[in-house]
Amino acid sequence: MNLEYVLPADIERRSFEIIESELETEIPEDIKPVVMRVIHTTADFDYLDNLYFSEDVMNTAMKAIAEKAVFVTDTNMAKSGINKAALARHGCTCECFMADPDIAETARVKGTTRAAASVDKASGLDRPVIFAAGNAPTALVRLSELIRSGKFVPELVIGVPVGFVNVVQSKEMLIETGVPCIVAQGRKGGSNVAAAICNALLYLADKKL
Repeated sequence: MNLEYVLPADIERRSFEIIESELETEIPEDIKPVVMRVIHTTADFDYLDNLYFSEDVMNTAMKAIAEKAVFVTDTNMAKSGINKAALARHGCTCECFMADPDIAETARVKGTTRAAASVDKASGLDRPVIFAAGNAPTALVRLSELIRSGKFVPELVIGVPVGFVNVVQSKEMLIETGVPCIVAQGRKGGSNVAAAICNALLYLADKKL
């Protein structure tokens, strides 16, 4: 077996070259940075077909980042994966409320999940919100409820929870609200995918600085 010698600094660049060489379809240029980074993160070419982008969502994302949006994630893993230097370059921040004591208490009292309670807390933020869900379909369900009622409409929702219970349904609910969104349709997704999409958007915004 012949190993390919690649300098550490060149591994990501070489990975993207390999992905490009194995693509069997053209990716529209506006969404290509997101699709490529998700494939790079997962080594899964299924994302060529299952990533859904609402109309003009990339421009919406760039506008939200320019307005110093706060990214809210449904796991600390996703929060950890978002590039902090890239956030700082744009005056953005990232929050995850899942471990907050008040979230646990609210979820207990209301008989709901911490993810749903986190959505309610995010609705009280006084800045533009990009909500990235990579784990909890209940977050998307609650978001859909608040969006339909007009009580909370994030600038962008990244809906990529992974799993089997209500995952597919929650993603379809989100799409049906008409909110600007990027969604991994089907069962696939995860915190790593959520972070990858956030980073792709931040890196794209870097090019506009």
